[in-house]
Amino acid sequence: MAAPSKACPARTRPGRAHDRSRTPGRSPETSTCWRPTGRSAPWASWPDPTLPEPRTSLVPTLNIAPATGWPEGTAPTPAEGLTVQAFATGLDHPRWLHVLPNGDVLVAESNKQPAAPSGLRSLVEEQLMAAAGAGSPSADRITLLRDADHDGIAETRTILRDGLTSPFGMALVGDTLYVADTDALLAFPYTEGATRIDAPATQVVALPSGPPNRHWTKGLTAGPDGLLYVSIGSNSDHGEGGMAAEAGRAAIWQVDPAAASARPFATGLRNPVGLGFEPDSGALWVVVNERDELGDDLVPDYLTSVPDGANFGWPWLYYGTRPDPRVDQDAPGRVTSARMPDYALGSHVAPLGLSFAQGARLGPRFAQGAFIGEHGSWNRRPASGYAVVFVPFVDGRPAGHPVDVLTGFRSPQGDARGRPVGVAVAADGALLVADDVGNTIWRVTAAK
Repeated sequence: MAAPSKACPARTRPGRAHDRSRTPGRSPETSTCWRPTGRSAPWASWPDPTLPEPRTSLVPTLNIAPATGWPEGTAPTPAEGLTVQAFATGLDHPRWLHVLPNGDVLVAESNKQPAAPSGLRSLVEEQLMAAAGAGSPSADRITLLRDADHDGIAETRTILRDGLTSPFGMALVGDTLYVADTDALLAFPYTEGATRIDAPATQVVALPSGPPNRHWTKGLTAGPDGLLYVSIGSNSDHGEGGMAAEAGRAAIWQVDPAAASARPFATGLRNPVGLGFEPDSGALWVVVNERDELGDDLVPDYLTSVPDGANFGWPWLYYGTRPDPRVDQDAPGRVTSARMPDYALGSHVAPLGLSFAQGARLGPRFAQGAFIGEHGSWNRRPASGYAVVFVPFVDGRPAGHPVDVLTGFRSPQGDARGRPVGVAVAADGALLVADDVGNTIWRVTAAK
């Protein structure tokens, strides 16, 4: 789609003004407006959104995309100037990716551990997630993929480590591979080129995983300070199970592996997942899944920088100082102010994957910014997400509308052929995308 030669005009929906006091407007590479595609309501996306009033109901919106997988010979649709191919197929619910210095790619094949439903709501949620492709038993392993002949297809596939407990985030620091299981941060000795790790795990710290362990994934990244950062989601939507069940959750932990100790680095984040350090500023950023059942266009999921000690308000407040009408604002421990997120991605898009573009070779449009895997909505009409998007950055800050990189995960009939999760830049500059419904790792490159 050709970009216009002047800044984007304000886009509004009848009765809703879109606040453009910090209009990003222009691509840093082309000086032309980048229009978003596939976003949710225009006032609920991008910086400084003007949000509608919350709307609660006894029966939430349900719009499940049945998981069908990819028909033979089909694939996601890349943006103009890009091409896509399968790097590896036939995986078992691949969720997360980590690229090793020698170019090997680690894949966390994982799912939530089975648990008895804690009530009618829990039972319904489990059934809905199964229909959406999240009901299979967890493979509980990390698989290593290697493309030794550099043809864009992994010809070597080995199980690097199995017997884990819903593994998700991974980070290599020196000769130690750290793995964030749902209940513990583990350390393993690693030798470059190894295709199997049999050495016993060392537990660095235990991680919150008490029932129902609603948001079970634990994101992980290594900081330039030699410390580790772990994202831990809440145990509920808005604290409805009581705050005792939320101890240590809805937070990012800073972990000192040498001391085997941890502390809260940031709090009030409903479900933080993908983490990364922005290469220009060195700041920590995260993508966050916000709460449900306040309407199709609330609350925007977001991308934000995370300073030490920040509180983003969950469960009492959302998007700054807006109170959640379902939460007791006089309860002990409540917060009355919170940090405003930097960048709204749209409501219910479910951002999970985050990778900054350092090292990517997809052309100048995608040279500075962040790739985000949006898993897609289950409770919004029309559906949102189901895409990999790119948020351009300038001087360490977002500087443009989100741009679609990979789409077509949801069929015209509304089925989920795939759902993107983790994203990572490969050693050769390609973008890798984990698809947990298509059971595929996709490889996106610049078209020749």
